[in-house]
Amino acid sequence: MTKKIAELDELKSRYETMIGFTPPKIAKRLELGMRVDPALVTALEDWRIAALTPTALDQKTVQLMSFAILLVQTSEAAANHAKAAIKAGATLEELHASAGIAALFRGVAAFNMAGEILAGLFPETGQKAGG
Repeated sequence: MTKKIAELDELKSRYETMIGFTPPKIAKRLELGMRVDPALVTALEDWRIAALTPTALDQKTVQLMSFAILLVQTSEAAANHAKAAIKAGATLEELHASAGIAALFRGVAAFNMAGEILAGLFPETGQKAGG
């Protein structure tokens, strides 16, 4: 397979386009991987972007699905996909509904994680009714 190996900045820009920034853990992984095996990292990142940009689904749907799936896994990466979903136009209500679906399959751990993430992304909702 002969495919052009991506530059580190190009790979980071994919995250910036989707989420708005390159998460620190991902930046470290990319930097290390590009030093050790740039062909493998490029292939994996090409696969990732292909999976996350299907023609059959809009970005908001893709990111809501990714958020819910990562909540089921109780992965910290759920926060990144919540941010990407917001960037793609998702509302707090849509993210919360996605968390409810995740909770159905994972339980309270997923819902608790979602609450923590969403409270940080929508701090204004932390106010009590009427206050």
